[in-house]
Amino acid sequence: MKLIPTAEMTLGPFFPREFAEGANDLAAGAGNAIEITGQVTELDGKPLDNLVLEIWQADAAGRFDNPDFVGWGRAATDAEGVFSFKTVKPGACAGRAPHINFLLLYSGLMRQLQTVMFFDDAADPVLACVERKERLIAKREAPNRYRFDIRLRGGEETPFFDD
Repeated sequence: MKLIPTAEMTLGPFFPREFAEGANDLAAGAGNAIEITGQVTELDGKPLDNLVLEIWQADAAGRFDNPDFVGWGRAATDAEGVFSFKTVKPGACAGRAPHINFLLLYSGLMRQLQTVMFFDDAADPVLACVERKERLIAKREAPNRYRFDIRLRGGEETPFFDD
């Protein structure tokens, strides 16, 4: 019997809006509460509606194992491609600058996309190996508010990482 490989499939199922509802507030943990907003767009600048973003991060002390801080959240983009999270500003952990990990899921993508958001241009092994590291650094809009826009393809593409 000859085995025939199956074609790669896109991510799915399609996510109902309720999939991410109420999971974007991590600010109950101790630390400096912040808000992160951004817009997810395609190559042509078109916003992506109902793209699901998941974040995971350390607590304010740089710990991923704090039982009092979940460190994980989920949000979906609106019709304008905008998302928001309320969380705490993470502390630095073992050889890393403070950062938040992002995972993107969207119908039509062939795989999940992973990227990292940093708060400034600090010494970090991930930033050190990225050619256009400014695309991984959030823009500070106010003392506790950051903007992190994500472009899926093109000249202004956000750097993404393999699994």
